[in-house]
Amino acid sequence: MWKKVSASALALSLTVGGFASVDHASAAKSPDVTRGEYVKTMIDAMGIELGTGKSVKFNDVPESLKPYIEKALELKLITGKSATVFAPDEKLSREHAFIIATRAIETDKAYSEELLNKFTDKNKIRTSSRSEIAKAVGLGFLNGYPDKTVKPSNIVSKHEMNNILKRFLKEYKNSTSTVSLRILGTSDIHTNIVNYDYYKDTESNSLGLAKTATLIKNARSENSNTLLFDNGDAIQGTPLGSYKQAVDKLEDGEEHPSVTAMELLKYDGATFGNHEFNYGLDYLDEVTDDANFPYVNANIRDAATGKLAYNPYVLIEKEVVDSKGQKSTIQVGVTGIVPPAILKWDKSHLEGKVKVDDSVQAVEAIVPEMKKAGADVIVVLSHSGLGDMKHEVGEEDVTYLLTKVKDIDAIITGHAHQVFPGKVDASLANVDVENGTMNGVPVVMPGKFGSHLGVIDLDLVKKGNEWEVKQSKAEVRAIAKDATDVDKTIVDAVKQAHEGTIEYVRQAVGTTTADIHSYFSQVQDDPSIQIVTNAQTEYVKAKLKGTANEKLPVLSAGAPFKAGTRSDPEYYTYVPKGELAIKNVADLYLYDNTVATVKVTGADIKEWLEMSAGQFNQIDATKTGEQQLINADFRSYNYDVIDGVTYEIDVTQPAKYDADGNLVNEKSSRITNLQYDGKPIDLKQEFIVATNNYRANGTFPGVRNATAIEIYPDENRQTIIDYILAEKTIDPSADGNWKFAALPAKATIVFESSKQAEKVIPADGNIKYVGEGTDGFGKYSIK
Repeated sequence: MWKKVSASALALSLTVGGFASVDHASAAKSPDVTRGEYVKTMIDAMGIELGTGKSVKFNDVPESLKPYIEKALELKLITGKSATVFAPDEKLSREHAFIIATRAIETDKAYSEELLNKFTDKNKIRTSSRSEIAKAVGLGFLNGYPDKTVKPSNIVSKHEMNNILKRFLKEYKNSTSTVSLRILGTSDIHTNIVNYDYYKDTESNSLGLAKTATLIKNARSENSNTLLFDNGDAIQGTPLGSYKQAVDKLEDGEEHPSVTAMELLKYDGATFGNHEFNYGLDYLDEVTDDANFPYVNANIRDAATGKLAYNPYVLIEKEVVDSKGQKSTIQVGVTGIVPPAILKWDKSHLEGKVKVDDSVQAVEAIVPEMKKAGADVIVVLSHSGLGDMKHEVGEEDVTYLLTKVKDIDAIITGHAHQVFPGKVDASLANVDVENGTMNGVPVVMPGKFGSHLGVIDLDLVKKGNEWEVKQSKAEVRAIAKDATDVDKTIVDAVKQAHEGTIEYVRQAVGTTTADIHSYFSQVQDDPSIQIVTNAQTEYVKAKLKGTANEKLPVLSAGAPFKAGTRSDPEYYTYVPKGELAIKNVADLYLYDNTVATVKVTGADIKEWLEMSAGQFNQIDATKTGEQQLINADFRSYNYDVIDGVTYEIDVTQPAKYDADGNLVNEKSSRITNLQYDGKPIDLKQEFIVATNNYRANGTFPGVRNATAIEIYPDENRQTIIDYILAEKTIDPSADGNWKFAALPAKATIVFESSKQAEKVIPADGNIKYVGEGTDGFGKYSIK
């Protein structure tokens, strides 16, 4: 129910005189007004619906006053003395009284501070208040005393308050309606619903939608005009996702745990990430058909009909409360896109079934349709990294480019597992990190695994029958570093799947005679990769028996998946010696990829390794200061080690390819002494390379020239489990098939890894701990 204007306030607005005709004798007898009294009277007179007052954090505000203070805070009329002190009983100065009233009036007109020149004591007005006091003069709230003074520090009497509020109410009724609309966003949850690390088999306070849930609830309590969306990659990524897909299989009519959690949190919509397609289209349909919120995508088409395969957008009729406390309805249009590269990454599931349009072109085409359908506000769910300023049709990361598309009001992005507002490529123009905008459009990228919540605030003004964004701001909020923010209702809702997953990952498959870790997997041949490549080799050799390729030599490619990826100092594999369980295998191989093979030549092997060697920065042999070895822009999962050949990497040479696989130094050669079977590799000889469907279907240099690609149905992770079961006990040692060519003796070469890595440095090795690195990492040197 809407709160009516109180009888006393109504009488006030009808009977008191204008401020210019104040009876100063009466004013002198009138009692003084306090801060709390003024706010209550003003909110009462505005006739605005009150909340519960529970969001007020001020310790000195009585319960009866909290709903009024809450509403004034929501309307941005007031601030406190501090985060916990409001001082409601403190007497109110004239300067503050006029400022509070002025803030409630929305106007496009600017008022010059020259309006204050008519007051002889204008210098007594605080510099920070002058623009708002000038607005009060321009609106007619403030005329001053007959002696041409304003007396800003004088205490307001009740008589004066009545006059101020009468003038205020007159303007307030005629002012433009405004709405503060809040857009909340999550992305890349990857089935991290509970705050639990299934690989370490322990609770974790660095992840979990159950923790993000508290941020969501807090953000909603601050503004009731709120919508919540997810940007994709929600159903895959942890053993829980694998468990529901392959072990305790999702049945028709059964809700996926991710959907259950999102329904509990009352999501208004979602889009697909690339990993939504890892399990095939039928499984995706089974996941989404039970959701009570819509999924949107504007760039996936049915291969047979050419029609869009999913709803390209939805219009959400959002009932909001405007600045006058009145209800209005805003049509919020929501659309989404996914990288076109899903056709390569999940070729075995998607080939011949769907086509994917260029992301930018798809959004450019659908936005006018949304506007024509009545969208007042347009939100894009961009499952895509930020990208750059140049548009290449079909590219993966396009969010920056989308900020240039007309009529887009807000973007929730992701895919790259980074945080924005935050650090960005300095080459991107017109980026305002403080306000979280790109080309004036608010953008949020809320990290990964539920680590952050994206919050976009749009200040809307109604002009005629249309709403326009007057001002916008974006921010990201991080989950707590302890368990105080865990929402038990979310944990309880997925309890069965969560506990089933834990039981599943604890199943033993064998034993290891030594610790397995990935701390140094980027700078030396590493056991955590060796186990993967060994398992793939055994699997593929068995599959090739009786085929035309049986006699071809088999090589095997693996990469360090957990190597501090994307600035996370905790993101490493560590498996202690002793029993090996499924959780440890899942830690070694994160992704639900399937085994694949490619047939390539020795020349292709060379190019494949040249691409991988792009992980390293070029080292200048003439410099004596510190030089960083690892290229931070190069994803660790693209650093393939190929077992079955031996080679060295010369990091004093420039990289032949950049991080995207583009040829940048055609004549460069970092890969030296490349040998097969103890002899220089024959560049024309054919090889079978065991890898995964992601790599086999990609455009990696070397892989591009494959003459045959075979995708097997078995997951890479399962081949590792089978390998360990067959071996029973494994000795996790790398075979040393690659190393750096002699590093410059004078150069100080450093890299970053987990601080925990210091504990496992071999005493006789070439790696030393140097000290603190950046962002929680440790710094190490290598010789």
